[in-house]
Amino acid sequence: MIRLARWFSSVKVPIEAIKRLRQETSSPIGECKKALEESNCDHEKALQWLKNKGMVTAEKKAEKSTREGVIAARTLPDRKSAVLLEVNC
Repeated sequence: MIRLARWFSSVKVPIEAIKRLRQETSSPIGECKKALEESNCDHEKALQWLKNKGMVTAEKKAEKSTREGVIAARTLPDRKSAVLLEVNC
């Protein structure tokens, strides 16, 4: 019965609200819709719901630093061992 309640939700979520939330958070469409349903289409509460669920990935990706470097591989003369070397620039 609990699963059926999800299918027959009384909250009708406008597609524009789902699109806006998805663009802001990069969360899956289903999770955006669920967040809006749980928050009665309140955008701020839906953002908080997604943050609590750990679905907001855009902020985490923005904080990551990108590095450039070179990876070199060399096999030793015995052909049984190899060395991988990573040089960050």
